[in-house]
Amino acid sequence: MVVVTVGTRWASRAQFFSSGFIFATWGVHVPTVKAHYGLDEAQLGLALLAAGAGAMFGLTSAGRWIGRHGPRRIAGLCGCIYALLLAGLIAMPGYFALMGLLAAFGLVTSVFDVAINTEAAQLELHSGTPLMSGMHGMFSLGGMAGAASGSAVLAAGMGAQAHLLLVAAAMVLLVAVSSTRMLPKAATGTTAGADHSFRLPRGPLAVLGVLAALGLIAEGAIYDWSVLYMQQELGSPQKQAALAYAAFSAAMAAARFGGDAMRARFTPVALLRGSGVLAAAAMTLVLLTDLPWLALVGFAGVGIGFANVVPILFGASARVPGVEPASGIASVSAVAYLGFMAGPAVIGLLARASSLTAALYVVVIFAAALAASARFTRSEETA
Repeated sequence: MVVVTVGTRWASRAQFFSSGFIFATWGVHVPTVKAHYGLDEAQLGLALLAAGAGAMFGLTSAGRWIGRHGPRRIAGLCGCIYALLLAGLIAMPGYFALMGLLAAFGLVTSVFDVAINTEAAQLELHSGTPLMSGMHGMFSLGGMAGAASGSAVLAAGMGAQAHLLLVAAAMVLLVAVSSTRMLPKAATGTTAGADHSFRLPRGPLAVLGVLAALGLIAEGAIYDWSVLYMQQELGSPQKQAALAYAAFSAAMAAARFGGDAMRARFTPVALLRGSGVLAAAAMTLVLLTDLPWLALVGFAGVGIGFANVVPILFGASARVPGVEPASGIASVSAVAYLGFMAGPAVIGLLARASSLTAALYVVVIFAAALAASARFTRSEETA
């Protein structure tokens, strides 16, 4: 019998926090990278595509690596490399070296993500207590802390390279220490004789992957387009428009911390259905109102609605009979990640063809689709 201790749970929470913090620090320094290497938008886009390609390769290999070595070892190794690569963002000798670094960055990011989600799924299994939503809440909290602290230290005059080195050192320490408290390999369901290979999602995994992609396309649309929507469609000043992103992110983080209690009370089917209905209704409010303050309320509602979609679907993918948890999560993550990468472009093309308001109805449609497809999260549906 595997005993899940308080220390083990907090070790996993620390890993999710560090993932969010590192990711947000990278986001803070995207303009720094662009200016340092003198890149135009097309060159920056190609560099980001290199990170995406690295992530996709990582997702095809994550299940095999985690199956062979266990989530603890892989999370510790990839998490530390993930943090260390931050320090090289503006230290590369040229553009192509930067692309190589970003490809490696994407690879270790995706494998680290699968490893810590596999660990969280196993903690849920062994403790019999919903934990995944709170873990993703820690990711959101880490992202908020990383963005806020990055903005603060740069405003205070700290150089970009010094900031990157400081974050890298702190996150390496946090990842290394917390990984020592994770479950041993024998307790994580990564058995030696099981099939750890990456598989293109089929059957229940394909359905879960498509649903996760719908959720991430819609979620990414808010991250990328909400501020512009407030400015362009509602005529809000920039300071007020920026609150759309803040309202969505803060509401999502808060809902994730309350999500485990909701998952303990309601079935995955009921919770996903309610989440989709709430997100669809809140986004409809955003698109129909001409009052900026009411739109902000709507964006917060969308954040609450989408908060637990990924935890629910990742949890379901880790419970598919006959599939190793790491392989199931990696397969679903691969499809979801494709959606996340394609989402901004889809919204942009639709906005060009019609209007941004019309394009953002995609969020309403996808949220409704999640609600309508909630039955696929039943354990018997994933058999």
